[in-house]
Amino acid sequence: MFTLRRCALALAAALAAALAATTLLTACEQSAPEATGRAAKITLPPLSGPYPVGTVDLHLVDSRQDPWHPADKRELMVTVTYPAQRGGDRAPWMSPGVAAAVDRIAAATPGDGLTPGAIDWSGTKRQASTSADVDRKDGAWPVVLFSHGFGVVRELNSVRTDDLASHGYVVVSISHTYDTEAVEFPGGRLVTSDAGPDPQFLATSIDTRVADTRFVLDELTRLQRGENPDAENRTLPTGLTGALDLSKVGMFGHSLGGYTAGETMYHDQRIRAGINFDGGLSVGKPSEIAQHGVDRPFMLVGADGVNPQTGRRFEHSHVDDFDPSWHQFWTNQQGWKRDLHFDGAAHNSFTDLQVAVPQCASLLTQQAREQLVGTIHPARSVSAQQDYVAAFFDLHLKHIATDLFDGNSPRHPDTRFIP
Repeated sequence: MFTLRRCALALAAALAAALAATTLLTACEQSAPEATGRAAKITLPPLSGPYPVGTVDLHLVDSRQDPWHPADKRELMVTVTYPAQRGGDRAPWMSPGVAAAVDRIAAATPGDGLTPGAIDWSGTKRQASTSADVDRKDGAWPVVLFSHGFGVVRELNSVRTDDLASHGYVVVSISHTYDTEAVEFPGGRLVTSDAGPDPQFLATSIDTRVADTRFVLDELTRLQRGENPDAENRTLPTGLTGALDLSKVGMFGHSLGGYTAGETMYHDQRIRAGINFDGGLSVGKPSEIAQHGVDRPFMLVGADGVNPQTGRRFEHSHVDDFDPSWHQFWTNQQGWKRDLHFDGAAHNSFTDLQVAVPQCASLLTQQAREQLVGTIHPARSVSAQQDYVAAFFDLHLKHIATDLFDGNSPRHPDTRFIP
């Protein structure tokens, strides 16, 4: 599927440009690091919701055999981000091992002009805090799962997951081991993958991702009843046990993660609503959600693209024939549905690159910037993503009424619904 092929081919360049930044598009503190000898400093945006957020990583080990390493049990790293009381220290955007892996990829990408150490990857801070107590004054919080794109690190989606938590959700971001460029486990053990987007790998990947997600939900059930699912039994944030309302679970994902969200919804009734950001729904194997739909709310969110075979520009939507899986889903969907298009966006606009690339634009050519995040106004793009994601889950998990999905919104001029 084109979205995954584009994501895989653009991965090295995407990671090279993954400079986590501000939605307000402040200038990069060091716009020409090679001239100063200092690494570029970057800043993440403020949260748009009313709650400060805390975060903790969990190491989860399943009884399943790993499909790519059958001698080992399947193990995952997940990041849990939650409404928090004030306090603690701001969390790093990347762990040291992941930051080092990204730096190596950035330096090895031909033509981007970056050198090792040009970007201060490890110095970037999220808005979420470590060691922060959970805010329990409003009771338990709905839970939303997140699945990253093929070969992409979960950290590249921190802006959206942290922001959603600030609107009153426990957000659980999953690293799908061996289907991510790098994941760091406790003790500094780094696991990478050199897999390409061949059909057999992708077929195995989607089945594994669905099983991963269902396993994470099971582990969250253990957490909610008072157990510590972390493999090292590390200390959990105060108040996390009992803070999850698992009767209200949603999921969203980007690229293959969007397909994962839909396919997991089809197989697991615990997920009540889902969003697919620009992911094909039939990759490597026939899609159940495309063939049958689901009886719960599901939203497609698309960007613009270029057909690599013909060079034709297209809008990823259910009415464009480049991706028949979206049309098939649209025809078969039983529940609430929307197809939301971001005009001028590119596939990676739905990652932290949308806030990263413009901040340090001097490090990339205009062509590279447009290939990564399109021509959409970056601040408006991020604001719309934050607004639509929070409103979607507010509507379908919290039952808070909104008119945002009734038609095109004047406050988001770069978006429109495809009927």
